Amino acid sequence: MIRIFLTGYMGAGKTTLGKALARELHIPFIDLDWYIEERFHKTIGELFSELGEASFSELEKNMLHEVGEFEDVVISTGGGAPCFFDNMEYMNRVGTTVFLDVDPKVLFSRLRVAKQQRPILQGKKDDELLDFIVQALEKRAPFYRQANYIYCADKLEDRSQIETSVQQLRKLLNLHIAS
Repeated sequence: MIRIFLTGYMGAGKTTLGKALARELHIPFIDLDWYIEERFHKTIGELFSELGEASFSELEKNMLHEVGEFEDVVISTGGGAPCFFDNMEYMNRVGTTVFLDVDPKVLFSRLRVAKQQRPILQGKKDDELLDFIVQALEKRAPFYRQANYIYCADKLEDRSQIETSVQQLRKLLNLHIAS
C-alpha cells in the first residue's frame, strides 16, 4: 500500500510533481485543495473568507483525515496544512511524507507569475513578495522539516526536469512500479 503526502510552500511543485509521480506509479493523485473545493462547491479563497483561518484549518484537517484513509494514492496538501493541529504527526503515522524544499528565490520566480491566481499574494511588489515568502518559510520550516523525507524541488521547469525529479523521488522513497 502506498500513501504519499507531498508538503511544501505554495509554488513548491506539489501538484506538478504529485501528478507526475502518481502517473508513474499508476495510482490516483489527490490535491487536497481541489478535493475540498469539489466537496464544498466553493473555492479555497471563498471558504477561507467565510470561515476564517481557525475554522478553515479545522475543515482542512477533517478533509486531510478523510483522504488519509485512501490507499495507493499520492496526496498534495495545502501549503499550510502541515502547520496546524497534529497534521504532520497524522500524515507521518498513516503514510510517507515528503517536504518539497525550494529555494525562496525559485519560489519567488514561480509565484511572481502566478500572483493573480493567489489572493494572498495579489498587490505585493517584488520585494514585498520575496520578504513574504522568506518569512512564511521561516514560520513553517519546523513543521515541514518533520517530514519523513526532504526533497529539493528547485528544478521542475520543464518535462525533462519533472521526469528526472520523479525518478529521483522513486529512488529516494524506494518505490517500484507494480506490474
